[in-house]
Amino acid sequence: MSTKLREEIRSKYAEAARTLSGGSGCGCSADDCAENGCCGDVGPQAFGAALYDALEQDELPDDAVLASLGCGNPTAVAELREGETVLDLGSGGGIDVLLSARRVGPTGIAYGLDMTDEMLELARKNADQANVANAQFLKGEIEAIPLPADSVDVVISNCVINLSTDKSRVLREMFRVLRPGGRIGVSDVVAEDTLAPDERAERGSWVGCIAGALSKGEYEDGLGEAGFADISVRFTHRVADGMHSAIVKAVKPL
Repeated sequence: MSTKLREEIRSKYAEAARTLSGGSGCGCSADDCAENGCCGDVGPQAFGAALYDALEQDELPDDAVLASLGCGNPTAVAELREGETVLDLGSGGGIDVLLSARRVGPTGIAYGLDMTDEMLELARKNADQANVANAQFLKGEIEAIPLPADSVDVVISNCVINLSTDKSRVLREMFRVLRPGGRIGVSDVVAEDTLAPDERAERGSWVGCIAGALSKGEYEDGLGEAGFADISVRFTHRVADGMHSAIVKAVKPL
């Protein structure tokens, strides 16, 4: 990822964490909230806590729910099981890590990886408030995951992979840390195959989770090149013209 873009992304999400820590119900700046909704360049129904059902929201502290800036609910499709090890790429305020930790139970573990100190601080605070002991938050970048190979059963992510400028490396890293037979359950913004990169950029900014999105075909090809099998990219709801939130699933072969 280019240094300039990385710092722009880090700055945006650091501001989001500070805003949330101050008690605001919106994770972005006041101007972003007024113009675009709480995350991204489109309305608030496409991003955020509204994508989690009431029972899931009731499980967690209000701050963890308000900190949701994603475009989906990866824990709803990851089919987590007791005792598994889960990794959330770009874990933000920790909502998906905390939900995952509850799903895998005390014999499992849920890792959250984020590059923003402010988000890591907020996530750890939310874990303490939720009394979740099997959640661990790591500082790092999704292009270089600080975990050993073959150490994770499931990788999830919520509207973060689109922010990377080296997505092929992210996909290879996901493959590396998964155990054979492991799987991914990712929510991400994905473009229709008819949209060229410049057309995606016309629909929103990179830090707004739009311009950097892969197309459906690009996602499928990238996962295949990384070594994944049983690849599925399924659109769930529209976030911009020709662009959708999608559920991305794949398996590391035995």
